Amino acid sequence: MGKIMVVGLGSGDEESLSLGTFRRLKEAEHLWLRTGEHPVVPWLRGEGVRFTTFDPVYEKHPDFAGVYREITDTLLEEAGRGREVTYAVPGHPMVAETTVQLLLAEAGDHGIVLDIQGGGSFLDTAFARLAIDPNDGFLLLDGTVLDGDQLDPRCHLLISQVYDRMTASEVKLSLMEIYPDETLVTVATALGVAGEESITQVPLCELDREDRFTNLTSVYLPPVSSEAVLHRRLDTLTGIVARLRAPDGCPWDRQQTHESLRSYLLEEAYEFLEAVSQEDPDAMADELGDVLLQVLLHAQIGREEGSFDLGDVIQNLADKLIRRHPHVFGDAKLENATEVKQKWDEIKQWERSEEIGKAPSLLAGVPSEFPALLRAYKLQKKAAKAGFDWEDATGAKEKLLEEVEELFHAEEATQEAEMGDLLFSAVNLSRKFGVDPEQALLTSCRKFTRRFHHVEERARWFGKAVGEFPLDTLDSWWNEAKEKE
Repeated sequence: MGKIMVVGLGSGDEESLSLGTFRRLKEAEHLWLRTGEHPVVPWLRGEGVRFTTFDPVYEKHPDFAGVYREITDTLLEEAGRGREVTYAVPGHPMVAETTVQLLLAEAGDHGIVLDIQGGGSFLDTAFARLAIDPNDGFLLLDGTVLDGDQLDPRCHLLISQVYDRMTASEVKLSLMEIYPDETLVTVATALGVAGEESITQVPLCELDREDRFTNLTSVYLPPVSSEAVLHRRLDTLTGIVARLRAPDGCPWDRQQTHESLRSYLLEEAYEFLEAVSQEDPDAMADELGDVLLQVLLHAQIGREEGSFDLGDVIQNLADKLIRRHPHVFGDAKLENATEVKQKWDEIKQWERSEEIGKAPSLLAGVPSEFPALLRAYKLQKKAAKAGFDWEDATGAKEKLLEEVEELFHAEEATQEAEMGDLLFSAVNLSRKFGVDPEQALLTSCRKFTRRFHHVEERARWFGKAVGEFPLDTLDSWWNEAKEKE
């Protein structure tokens, strides 16, 4: 049975290499080094240690994934021949070593014994040189695969494997998603290596402007308390909402319930739609914040009641999005947006039948709290999917005209009902033309407001109120506004 022993070369020169590790290297029959670019390697050569490095592999592949894959495959193949292979990596084998993680995952499947020994990690030196107390909160991340979602600016952040300017550029872009451009970052190279150690500070925006990187370079940022950074985080916002709801928080926020907040969610949603119609991105960001506040307030109330919390909201949404997108997260093949929408509705219908244990009404899922126009539109769309619909707009038009006649001949007691039928028919005609009646009416409301403001301005110019002018004058001003559009 083959065996792979993994040892760490430490983070510095021979002074940081343990005697036990040196003996293992000296006695190894088949010694491989992930790289010869390490401070201790020249000394090992001088001591007569014989080894092979994987440095040529780095030249063969365009990315590190390919390099690590070939290294792992080679080691498994060597050990698969019944040999005892020693594999030496920089630092500690369990710190920032992708090849070791691959060996851990795959050695057993190949019938190979994996024996991981220690080694001095560069973290020991980094903690001392950079004055890091990891107990305050510490993150070690790989610069070659850094993602902005991994970052937590409240912690000490050390980014390793910043090999070159290209990697530094990618790191800079990820960090600038969280930190201001002028944030000072520490570039630390060859920590603990006499004559090579370098610690410098540069503004984040200038991180990649100079060629100051080697395979021993890391980038460090201390914890921050800046509002400019922390106020962009969702957990900061949830903390603020929880504070508002605390016993010594805001009296208004404390007295709110799911019931009392109902109207605010609708109001904020409509204000966002107004910002969209005005194509105002600043207003959209602001109004979406107000919508998010309503979500967070409801989640905080649910948490206090013990019924649900924001984690439940997020999990339910994540599960739903994955479940309803089998063409993205599964094996389903959907060709266009129409097929996607159809599949979404099928899954949604199945989910509802599972919840209640039987097939629900085809009209299920349209909230009674929807505005009337929107609810009518949604109900009609659901009925249309079942085949209950006019073949074209002509049928809807004839029904609309029929309802107009019925309204004009209705007695006072039935006028409200007939007006409802007329509006319902108007929604049907809107749907046949592919027009959202809610948005169409909102557009008309904005248009009316804009034109009426012009009428008011003309009246003020004459120093009179609108009602003091005859209708034909007002109508002429109205047409003026209409012509300007």
